[in-house]
Amino acid sequence: MLFTLAAAALLAAKGASAHGFVQYIDADGVRYRGYDPGFRFQNPAPSVPGWYADNPDIGFVPPQSFQDADIICHKSSRPGQDYVNVRAGSNITLTWLTWPESHVGPIIDYLAPCPAGGCTDVNKEDLKFVKVAQQGLKPTATSSTDWLKAWVVDDFIANDFKWTFTVPYDLKAGEYVLRHEIVALHGGWDVNGAQAYPQCINLRVTGGGNTEIKGGASPTTFYNAEDPGMHINVYGGLTEYPFPGPEVWR
Repeated sequence: MLFTLAAAALLAAKGASAHGFVQYIDADGVRYRGYDPGFRFQNPAPSVPGWYADNPDIGFVPPQSFQDADIICHKSSRPGQDYVNVRAGSNITLTWLTWPESHVGPIIDYLAPCPAGGCTDVNKEDLKFVKVAQQGLKPTATSSTDWLKAWVVDDFIANDFKWTFTVPYDLKAGEYVLRHEIVALHGGWDVNGAQAYPQCINLRVTGGGNTEIKGGASPTTFYNAEDPGMHINVYGGLTEYPFPGPEVWR
């Protein structure tokens, strides 16, 4: 994997405890950049589809902020200034810089339509997201499965930190924000121990059908610290996982 100097410096600073962020987005044969925390040292910073976040520590949003604007697209987030161009029905591959083996938990994807003016200057608190995909425990997980190997995060790490999201095939053409999130639950035994890592990316969807996203909500309404999917002991041989947040759209 190729690293920018800024990303490499961040990773070295965090050492073995480094978390992560979406570094690259691949769609329809084109590679785009996510928002790299190291961009803060560049003037001007590059225009990328990934949303700015104030996370130089490659850190997380804690349960104490689950009802605050930081949970929408990460801390002090601002819209990305470019778009990933993708056809409805196509796959988007999201490549993270890194991810710790111990940080097991669900990987969840949300979509929100942007207003007529587009996504590059949208007010994040006006975005209404629906959940379009979620994965947590592997279907083969049993009470005897190694807790580190029971989660799809294990496959994500084995696949060089790549995750694939499929744009709904009948989604109406337009501009959307993809909210891609990993929730780390290694500390979930404590009521405030869950860690949310939301990443937002602007999409320009072409083709598709006439299906519009309706009935979404702000992520500030999705989670509570005491939700069963957040306040949970992952070390006890889980065979079922209660996903946090809304039901999957459609």
